[in-house]
Amino acid sequence: MKIFIINGPNLNLLGIREPGIYGSNSFDDYLPKLRAHYPDIHLDYYQSNIEGELINKMQEVGFTYDGIVLNAGAYTHTSVALHDCIRSLKCPVIEVHISNVHQREEFRHRSMISSACKGVICGFGLNSYRLAIESFRDER
Repeated sequence: MKIFIINGPNLNLLGIREPGIYGSNSFDDYLPKLRAHYPDIHLDYYQSNIEGELINKMQEVGFTYDGIVLNAGAYTHTSVALHDCIRSLKCPVIEVHISNVHQREEFRHRSMISSACKGVICGFGLNSYRLAIESFRDER
């Protein structure tokens, strides 16, 4: 099984940016733990602050991987382009968020990409990624 994790804008600052919301661990520190927890799953990772690069990466892997775990960051709430891209892919996409977006500012309560995704996981910190991987693994 091959799963691609894609993080959007500002997620390169995990561990530094607003630790009260996003925690004090970087994704680079968390990824080896995920890989160790799932030795039978090939996990790849990509992060970009640029919407078009996220789309390019999803189009590159979305026809050969078994699933994509996507934290689109703020693009979740604004990007019709990401929505359209997700709908065009062969593999399913699970939308994840570290924080519970429904406990935050009103503008974060609306996702432009949720309806194109297989499911949404939010509010479990970095474990949101693990829960998404579990979902893909359970469907094998």
